[in-house]
Amino acid sequence: MKTTTKTQKPTGKTGKMEDSEFHEFFVDELKDIYWAEKHLVKALPKMQKAATSPELAAAFEKHTQETQTHIDTLEQVFELLGEKAVAKKCDAMAGLLEEANGIIEDTDKGTMIRDAGLIIAAQKVEHYEIATYGTLRTFAENMGHTDVQNLLQQTLDNEKNTDVALTEIAESFVNESAAQE
Repeated sequence: MKTTTKTQKPTGKTGKMEDSEFHEFFVDELKDIYWAEKHLVKALPKMQKAATSPELAAAFEKHTQETQTHIDTLEQVFELLGEKAVAKKCDAMAGLLEEANGIIEDTDKGTMIRDAGLIIAAQKVEHYEIATYGTLRTFAENMGHTDVQNLLQQTLDNEKNTDVALTEIAESFVNESAAQE
């Protein structure tokens, strides 16, 4: 009687998975968000300059610095994984940034309507980043990449805080002022 044994790839809890298709997919998605962050860090100063309120401009300035930290963190992640930090075009972020540019072009300078538009554009970006970092953090956890998981969690927490800060600006005065213009 012949016995057949099936070779199993290691699971995230017991092995590294560097050669697995799932790991390759994970790295590919890291390249995608790396591109997104590198392009966002260039777009935020334009959004800052276009903002009407000093509060929103300051939020964009703060997030520009945080986004540079996200880039640095992703470079650490690539290093921990033994991968080269390479960006792969993120069509989602490209579209979101194009939409933000359209809002700037379609609204009048110095208005709260523009600020309301910039906030919605920025929150769309934040929600995309929250979804991406949340999923990537879970992928890292499933593959046993604890150090990577912790770094991605830090970035996820920061993205969530930025989203809350934008909501607070919108609800404290921007939306009401925009509605009266």
